[in-house]
Amino acid sequence: MTSQTTITRDLVLVGGGHAHALMLRMWGMKPVHGVQVTLINPGPTAPYSGMLPGHIAGHYTREELEIDLVKLARFAGARVIFGAAEGIDAERKLISVRGRGEIAYDVVSLDVGLHAQAPHIPGFEDYGVGAKPLDSYADRWQRYFEQVSAGEMAGNVAVIGGGVAGCELAMAMAHRLIGLGKRDCVTLIEASTRLANGTPGADRILRDEMLRLGVTVVSAVEVEAVTAEAVRLKGRSPIVSEFTVGAAGGFAHAWLAAADIPKDRDGFVQVDDRLLVTGQDELFAVGDCAALTQSPRPKAGVFAVRAAPVLFHNICAILTGGDLQKFTPQADYLKLMSLGSKEALAAKWGRCLAIPKGALWSWKDQIDQSFMRRFSELPEMTPPKLHGLTAIGVNETQMLCGGCGAKVAPRQLSAVLAELPAIQRTDVLQGAGDDAAVLEVGGVKQVMSVDHLRGFVADHGLMGKITAVHALGDIWAMGAAPQSALLSVTLPKMTPELQARAMKEILAGVGEVVREAGAAIVGGHSSMGAELSIGLTVTGLLDGPPVTLAGATAGDLLVLTRPIGSGTLLAAEMMGKADGRDVAALYDVMARPQGDAAEILCDARAMTDVTGFGLAGHLMAMCRASDVAAEIKLADVPVYAGAEVLAKAGHRSTIYGDNKEAAPVFGTDSARAVLLHDPQTSGGFLAAVNAQVAAGLVVELRAAGHDAAVIGQLSAGPPSVTLG
Repeated sequence: MTSQTTITRDLVLVGGGHAHALMLRMWGMKPVHGVQVTLINPGPTAPYSGMLPGHIAGHYTREELEIDLVKLARFAGARVIFGAAEGIDAERKLISVRGRGEIAYDVVSLDVGLHAQAPHIPGFEDYGVGAKPLDSYADRWQRYFEQVSAGEMAGNVAVIGGGVAGCELAMAMAHRLIGLGKRDCVTLIEASTRLANGTPGADRILRDEMLRLGVTVVSAVEVEAVTAEAVRLKGRSPIVSEFTVGAAGGFAHAWLAAADIPKDRDGFVQVDDRLLVTGQDELFAVGDCAALTQSPRPKAGVFAVRAAPVLFHNICAILTGGDLQKFTPQADYLKLMSLGSKEALAAKWGRCLAIPKGALWSWKDQIDQSFMRRFSELPEMTPPKLHGLTAIGVNETQMLCGGCGAKVAPRQLSAVLAELPAIQRTDVLQGAGDDAAVLEVGGVKQVMSVDHLRGFVADHGLMGKITAVHALGDIWAMGAAPQSALLSVTLPKMTPELQARAMKEILAGVGEVVREAGAAIVGGHSSMGAELSIGLTVTGLLDGPPVTLAGATAGDLLVLTRPIGSGTLLAAEMMGKADGRDVAALYDVMARPQGDAAEILCDARAMTDVTGFGLAGHLMAMCRASDVAAEIKLADVPVYAGAEVLAKAGHRSTIYGDNKEAAPVFGTDSARAVLLHDPQTSGGFLAAVNAQVAAGLVVELRAAGHDAAVIGQLSAGPPSVTLG
């Protein structure tokens, strides 16, 4: 998040296709300073098309198939915005992102692929699934395969389209179903008389391979419609199918086809030999969404891979005022087609190559694995080296965490707060020590709190949402209704135009959360600094007495509304070690408001939000205030996916050691126990509730979408935390 150079330009990459993935890797090795890079993609990963048939056949796991865009973006120093693009305004230089609004750019590149949803076939959108986007198809296939495995479906599959992709997927699914004892249940439907047109010699070989796998080939037919149970053919008997896949060509995404930019008759973006959209100076397009006007080629991933170095060079040239290169795609390329089992067919120079099929699979596997290693074996993320003399105790090995991992140590903070003079005002009912101060204004009780987070995610809008949820946690935990918010923002060094863009994103994120909570943004302050940080001063109104740390009693059960482990995940993500899927799932939870959870727990005897001092630290604060002892059932504590594995590998947030010293836990030492001292950003509520109602509250919280659990109980005794 720290920037030593003024940011002057916004580069936006829309889509995580092969060309953009390779470009991000190149950018990480040789960045252009002063450029903010943004990747917009629906999810945290991008599937590699070359390994899809092998995954469908069961030879590769889903993880082996996917490029981790979160790790890649961290390596490249780019920010990731999770969301699907749904519009582009080339004149105003804006990308519309579903659920996020407009993202501005100076230079943009499109690599969003295509889809195979076959809108021209009646019923397909309701009952079929396109082979592209690959991740959607892979998800649907996995669910269907599990249904067949459980005996809920018969295993009847149809593939519409007998090109290379259709043949590969038909054989892959047949191979996988044979493992369940399901044979002769896959049908390939092709409009022409030959399979894999454009690959001479492949038709006979592919038909033989499909016969071996029990795939029925129906050619020279026209599909009339798709239903839930069958594919209807014109003048022929219907094909029974529970799972119908479309692989008969590709179609441009509707939002791109509707955009006011040059396109061919099929809706694909027209680009020149520099990969620039025709007539545009700062708009690029690559991969399957682009149509090369001067050297047309079929849709194939190999061209996107070959285009990546030229795209990288030309984008850098646009940003720095250099000369652009021309992209000349090769006239022919090697096609390696999967044959269901671990065998493959090769074609080039207009014919199939006479090479053993098993050897070809090994060759293809080596090529695919080598490609994926470009993204799984990125250089280590290390802190910058210090130059010159360093004082005793300086630690160069750990990066300073963001969020609550950057808090001041609990013992030092408590010692300083203890020196504050006693509050003299009668209208201040409660000061430092609980979640929020309680004031009396005109006979009305008002709570007030402040939170400030060092940036840990470069998506300004998402960081704004998480900060707002985190800050409002103090208000909700006290049982108050949010009233107002003052916003404080420090932006990295950037030009005035980029400042405005960043502030617009932050205000949109913060505003969404604050408004939904029933409060209003009433002002704030902004400044420039070395890195992004966002803070909120929030107030709320109380109808009755506040819910504090001091009301818990022996016999109460402890309810936690969110998993722990966010600090460990964020610390590992900074080092490029956390799984992008886990990080994206974490962000989803952190950005979700918790006002409804607070309402469900409105009768709690004591409550706090678990933040920087970790679950153990905040529980110890409750024990001290209520003069009780706590016992935690470690196995019942919900944990974020990936956090325990990372803790076992030694990943720790910056403040972990101080948290452990301030609130020791007695009992078993394990990776899961380590997470009790993990600082939480936008953490859940920890509530002490009557034992008789605890189970019902958890059911209600879970029904509302919160991963809540009873994690322990309180008893008489000196304040302490023990593992049961």
